[in-house]
Amino acid sequence: MQLFRASIAHFSTRTSEYNKDITIYKDGGLVIDGKHIKDIGPYSEIAERYPNAAIKDLTGKWVLPGLIDSHLHFPQTQSIAHYGEQLLSWLENYTFPTEMQFADNQHAEAIAKVFLQQLVKNGTTTGLVFTTVHKESCDALFRAASEIDMAMIAGKVCMDRHCPSELQDTAQSAQLDSAQLIETWHNKGRNRYALTPRFAPTSTDAQLAAMGELAQQYKDVFIQTHLSENLDEIAWVKRLFPNTNSYLDVYDKYNLVRERAVFGHGIYLSPDEWTRLSEANATLAFCPTSNLFLGSGLFDMTSAKANNVHVALATDVGAGTTFNMFNTYADAYKVSQLRNAPICPLEGFYLMTQGAALAHRLDDEIGNLNPGSMADFIVVEPRFDELTSLRIKQDATFDDVFFALSILGDDRAIEQTWISGRCCYTKKSPQ
Repeated sequence: MQLFRASIAHFSTRTSEYNKDITIYKDGGLVIDGKHIKDIGPYSEIAERYPNAAIKDLTGKWVLPGLIDSHLHFPQTQSIAHYGEQLLSWLENYTFPTEMQFADNQHAEAIAKVFLQQLVKNGTTTGLVFTTVHKESCDALFRAASEIDMAMIAGKVCMDRHCPSELQDTAQSAQLDSAQLIETWHNKGRNRYALTPRFAPTSTDAQLAAMGELAQQYKDVFIQTHLSENLDEIAWVKRLFPNTNSYLDVYDKYNLVRERAVFGHGIYLSPDEWTRLSEANATLAFCPTSNLFLGSGLFDMTSAKANNVHVALATDVGAGTTFNMFNTYADAYKVSQLRNAPICPLEGFYLMTQGAALAHRLDDEIGNLNPGSMADFIVVEPRFDELTSLRIKQDATFDDVFFALSILGDDRAIEQTWISGRCCYTKKSPQ
């Protein structure tokens, strides 16, 4: 057993009252035994209960749950940070050419390792990830995640129209490949599968129907796609699906709106769409850096709360501009400021930990530091340079530390990332 002494913060309950439910230990103790968390509490009490545990003294640092990124694209790791496009031209000019390279299995395996390294160095221990249309790209990502026993939710992208021929599958092949991937990876180790039609315009009715059949056959798989990100996209959907009531209704028609369905963006939603998302217990992935970078729009967190719709934060790399979830909250804060309803630091922390875990029905495993949960956690150094040392006082409250690091910080704030009770990343000392 190992006992970590540090300041500790997490949400231990199943409710959404983040202001009341956060648990903070200024001098805390976290005990892990193998892959799981054994105990948590004030250090003095924990040390007394576990006198034989190996102590890791991290006084002055914070231990937090591993972060959850609820929407991102592993093939776009290498296409991040290109100038000057909005959604549809971004796909045509950057995304699709990059994804064509994943027909090469060795390329997919190499990028999978780079991708996971970017996640862990930024403190992310779980991702909901789009791969490419190539079945082997999904295999490569699951294999790489399994090597470090990382909780990975991923799926093969399905597209049978309106994309380059090199990236097209068919309704039949998408269904067959997805079913094979489910049988191979879903609930095997810490892997889960997500049915992944890229977005409505790139799937025919036949392909969406095929995905819906799998969703009904495999009740606990995830579903991930895009929804109402861009006004031109929404107009395109209306032309392609004239007999549906809304963009969300396209997916709903094929049984793809339900619990564990995660829709990226959801910027422009009608009252009926908000109501339906709430009824279905579905989730919106709020991707503020991507929404700002592509000029897509400003997510409406106020409406999400009013309609009791699950929201989780996400980077949306590579249209998103960072793998860092703290920075992602910083942009969420700015978006919400423009809407005159700023997201407070504790809510931001909740949306990337316990809130996301609850939305995805994984809070018995991730998102918190409860006894019995997997030992996925990060060690945060709040004063990693001159500016943060000046800004963040020794007696600063957790919400102040979290906010300052979100605005001023980057991966340098992540001292260590632990996954399944093993340290998978340690920050290198400055040369």
